[in-house]
Amino acid sequence: MSNPKTFYITTPIYYPSDKLHIGHAYTTVAGDAMARYKRLRGYDVWYLTGTDEHGQKIERKAKEKDKTPQQFVDDIVVGIKELWAKLEISNDDFIRTTEERHKTVVEKIFQQLLKQDDIYKGEYEGWYCTPCESFFLERQLSDGNCPDCGRPVELVKEESYFFRMSKYADRLLQHYEENPDFIQPESRKNEMINNFIKPGLEDLAVSRTTFDWGIKVPGDPKHVIYVWIDALSNYITALGYGTEGKDDKFDRFWPADVHLVGKEIVRFHTIYWPIMLMALGLPLPKKVFAHGWLLTKEGKMSKSKGTVIDPVVLIDRFGLDALRYYLLREVPFGADGAFTPENFVERINFDLANDLGNLLNRTIAMIDKYFGGAVPAYAGTVTPFDAALEQLAAETVSSVENAMEKMEFSVALSALWQFVSRTNKYIDETQPWALAKDEANKNALASVMHHLAESLRFISIMLQPFLTHAPREMWRQLGIEQGELTAWDSMGAFGRLRGGTRVAKGDPIFPRLDMEAETAFIASSMSGGTKAETQAAPAAASAEAAPAPEGKEEIGIDDFAKVELRVAQVISAEPVPKADKLLKLQLDLGYEKRQVVSGIAKFYKPEELAGRKVICVTNLKPVKLRGELSQGMILAASQGDQLTLATVPDEMPNGAIVK
Repeated sequence: MSNPKTFYITTPIYYPSDKLHIGHAYTTVAGDAMARYKRLRGYDVWYLTGTDEHGQKIERKAKEKDKTPQQFVDDIVVGIKELWAKLEISNDDFIRTTEERHKTVVEKIFQQLLKQDDIYKGEYEGWYCTPCESFFLERQLSDGNCPDCGRPVELVKEESYFFRMSKYADRLLQHYEENPDFIQPESRKNEMINNFIKPGLEDLAVSRTTFDWGIKVPGDPKHVIYVWIDALSNYITALGYGTEGKDDKFDRFWPADVHLVGKEIVRFHTIYWPIMLMALGLPLPKKVFAHGWLLTKEGKMSKSKGTVIDPVVLIDRFGLDALRYYLLREVPFGADGAFTPENFVERINFDLANDLGNLLNRTIAMIDKYFGGAVPAYAGTVTPFDAALEQLAAETVSSVENAMEKMEFSVALSALWQFVSRTNKYIDETQPWALAKDEANKNALASVMHHLAESLRFISIMLQPFLTHAPREMWRQLGIEQGELTAWDSMGAFGRLRGGTRVAKGDPIFPRLDMEAETAFIASSMSGGTKAETQAAPAAASAEAAPAPEGKEEIGIDDFAKVELRVAQVISAEPVPKADKLLKLQLDLGYEKRQVVSGIAKFYKPEELAGRKVICVTNLKPVKLRGELSQGMILAASQGDQLTLATVPDEMPNGAIVK
């Protein structure tokens, strides 16, 4: 039996000078999604993350806290590991540059490069940015400040060891030409060539003498090996490079399949790192993927501006899956994107609660109602709509696979949600509540139920790289054991869900949120809300009380008795032309059909409503709204800019009186 294909993916190692925020989570969740996907496809995966713990900034921060640098980073790293655990990051290793396994190999690398004359001692004078740990030439500054972070720089003159970068410039350009996918997105490659290589690569200072916190140059201890050789080497030291005979991971996994990095450190990973590897005689990574920044409305996240987002606060309030979905769906990977509280809550409500959650709830309820909780066996394509749903299921698997190979996470999720929406529409098209009224339609009804359950099985499998809890809960409600039917390859054919599988009703996997309350909560947490505020119970489970009404005249029971309320089932819904707020609903009252025009278009998509049992005021005088006859009113609860329909259980018959 042949060995499985390998896949080695890394995040940048994070600088533990402070608590990490949602931008760091973004990179690491993206890497985790890719690692999970490759494992599902049968790859032997190694996912590496870690921390870059040396440097002047750490030394200064530790002194401010009256700690040693090691104590300082140890404390920060505990929090980072706790965050990764809370995000359920499936990393296989966590490398720290203060570990002996890293330090000893970095010393060997420095000695080898020095012996080869790729490194020499000289004197450096240039502009230095402490937060970025970067040197710049005068021409590279932006209005006299750091071109990366915009902060002030200081003129530094000191003895230093230098790496002969210019020696490898032509080889690097040749590598770019021969490997067009080496730097992604393409725009980053053009930036590297035009801004750094073509103007002439300067030799790179690779040691410092102005601070002590770092790995000492062997034989010259007043020099500390600088970040480029120290930090970048983590990708190979973590695999055991330089300790041949002790570990086979380097031979198995190098070269890396992809380094994930933020766009601000592309230069280091696509110029300095490849040249170092060339000098060491090692293969270059196959790809460096530079994603954009996760911004806020005000720009880059800033504590002083109150725009830092703590991922732990969002997880505790809304659940891990909601955060992971938002990070991977909202922003095309590679581009900058903006986090807003409004968009975050909308994604949960519309995509997760309305689209996916309702599809699962309705399907389980109908299988329970019409077939006693047992999924009917697959019988091929029975209704006129079955074949199209099966075809889209297969196409969606292919679309998700293609997008994931290109690390287009938002594209993959968009394709998957098109299938979710199409499956909801399938309910509208087949109208199982109508099929259930005639025994002659029993086979068609059975086919609809199987197609819905099987579609949800497909959806749950494709969700696995992105969400960690929802797929398991979907399997539980669908009566599926994790194993053969949850494997990626099980989607090779439609209809593998066994007849007789018992479904189990459950709570909504994504409760709908109060938009006003939750956006206010997130905004408060960004601006440093109190601990009590940020640890409040989720609004989904315990919504804020509505304000007391003012000035409403009391009525007697006789007045209330004049209102006739009945259970009605939505047959279909469609927009009213030229009326953004209105939907035209066809209702089944059991004894007759009616049309009602309702102002709920802002809150519900037409395809979400079919099959729902609502409460209708049936003795209102008919009126025309925008030219459409409305023969009643459906009830809903509202607060602020939120609205939720009043619904009743599916087992309540159409036309039942509500008292």
